Order: sequence, then structure tokens, then C-alpha cells
Amino acid sequence: MWKAANLLLAFLVEILALGIFARWGWDTGGTTAMRWLLAVGLPLLAAVLWGLFAAPKASHGTSVHRWTVKVLVFGLAGAALWSLGHPLLGLVFVVVVAANLAIIHVQKLQP
Repeated sequence: MWKAANLLLAFLVEILALGIFARWGWDTGGTTAMRWLLAVGLPLLAAVLWGLFAAPKASHGTSVHRWTVKVLVFGLAGAALWSLGHPLLGLVFVVVVAANLAIIHVQKLQP
């Protein structure tokens, strides 16, 4: 049960990070075309990097690459929330992600 709950939380924060990137892209893009480009492109870029380097069955990279991509994706998602005017949510997001990653790492809960 513990493993399933933590892995579910990990999946949910990954999806939430993509949504945060989409919202940030839409809110910061000036023109409609730029809004669409950022709202679609940023989550797509994050998903591709995640799939290549950070996913449990990633085809490229080492554990250093995996952790670097995770820190970048989640850290930038927290910063995006902050810049959208939600500093407390950004901080809570980063703290929850850090705790979840620590539990998964220490308890060796990788799928």
C-alpha cells in the first residue's frame, strides 16, 4: 500500500508539473500564437526529456541525468507557480515533490 501510494503521488506530481508548464506558457505568452506555442511546447519538451532521462524505463542517461532532469522539471514547475502569483503553492509543490522523491529513494520504491 505504501509503495503504491508513493508511486501514485509521484505520477500525479509529474502530470501536475506538465499542467503547470502549460498554464505558465499560456499566461506568459504575449500573442495568441506564442501562448499556444508555449502552452503546448513547454509540457511537450518536459515530457520528452522526462521520457528520455527520468522515467523508470528511460532509454538514455545515467542516474545523474535522471536526477538532474527531475530537479529541473520539478524546480522549474515550482518556480513557474511562484511567478504566476502563487508563491505558497510553488513552495508546497516543491516540498511535496522533494519528500516524495526522498521516500521513493530511501525506501527503494522504484517500480
